Amino acid sequence: MSSGSELPSGTVTFLFTDIEGSTRLLKQLRDGYAGVLAEHQELLRAAFAEHGGQVVDTQGDAFFVAFRRAKDAVSAAVAAQRALAGHGWPDGVEVRVRMGVHTGQAEASDGRYHGLAVHRAARIGAAAHGGQVLVSQTTRDLLDDEEEESEGIELRDLGEQRLKDLDRPVRLYQLDVEGLPGEFPPLRTAAPVVEDRPIAARASDRRRRWRLVVLVSAVVVGVAVAAGVLLTHGSGGSAQASAGVSADSVGVFNARNGKRITRAQVRTGPSSVAVGEGAVWVTNANDSSV
Repeated sequence: MSSGSELPSGTVTFLFTDIEGSTRLLKQLRDGYAGVLAEHQELLRAAFAEHGGQVVDTQGDAFFVAFRRAKDAVSAAVAAQRALAGHGWPDGVEVRVRMGVHTGQAEASDGRYHGLAVHRAARIGAAAHGGQVLVSQTTRDLLDDEEEESEGIELRDLGEQRLKDLDRPVRLYQLDVEGLPGEFPPLRTAAPVVEDRPIAARASDRRRRWRLVVLVSAVVVGVAVAAGVLLTHGSGGSAQASAGVSADSVGVFNARNGKRITRAQVRTGPSSVAVGEGAVWVTNANDSSV
C-alpha cells in the first residue's frame, strides 16, 4: 500500500517505526487508545511528508516509509521523535516509538518493495527501544558523503550487531538528538559482535590522544592512551567522560577536550578491563566471556 506518487527505486532509504508497549497502552487506555493511535499516526505522517517520505505500508501502529535520500529519512525520524516527545498525550501516557533506518538497492513493484534491504531495515527497527532511532552503517556512510552536519544531532557507534534471521552482522548507530532521551537498555539483538581489530586502531590519526572509559558497575575506570602506547591506568575517570558512556559500554574520548569520539557496547556485567599493545580487553562476569 503506497500513499502518494510513484515509489523511489534504485538506492532507497527505508524507515520502519512501531509503538513500544502498544498492548500495555491499549489495556491502559481502552476506548481512548484509538484516539491516541490516530494522533500518533498524524504526527508521524506529517514528519514523513515534510521530508519527502512515502508511506509504503502500515500495520496497526507500524509504519514502513521510503525516502530517496538518507538525509531525508534521518531528518524525518528526528522530526517524528521530537513531535512525539512534545505532544500532550491524554491521561499522562507516554507514546514511545522505536525506529530503524537502512539504505539499500530496491525496486518497487505494484506499490511494494521486495528484497533483503527491506528485511534488514525491519530488523534494525525491531532491535530498537521506544524513543530510540537506529541507523545502519550504509545509511551513516551516505550521510558522511553528503558532508552536511545537523546541529544537535550525533551518531553514536553501537558496534556490529547480529540481527534475527540475517547471517551477516550489521554495524548500528544510535541517533542522539539534543533534548531527547539518549540512554537505553542493550539493543534487542542476539549479541554484539566481538571485533578482531583493536579499539585504539580505529583512530585515523595515531598521533592523537584518546581516553578509554569503561563503566564497571557504577565505577568509571579511565585509561589514557597515546599513539597506541599505555601511559596510565587508574580508577575514577572524569564525570565529563562518564556522562557520555552508558553502563556496559566502552567509550573513546579526546583527552584534550573530553569529547566522546565513539562508543561500543560490551556484554552485560563487565567486571575488569585490561589495556596493552593497542588493544582493550573487557571481561564479563555474567557469562564468563571476554
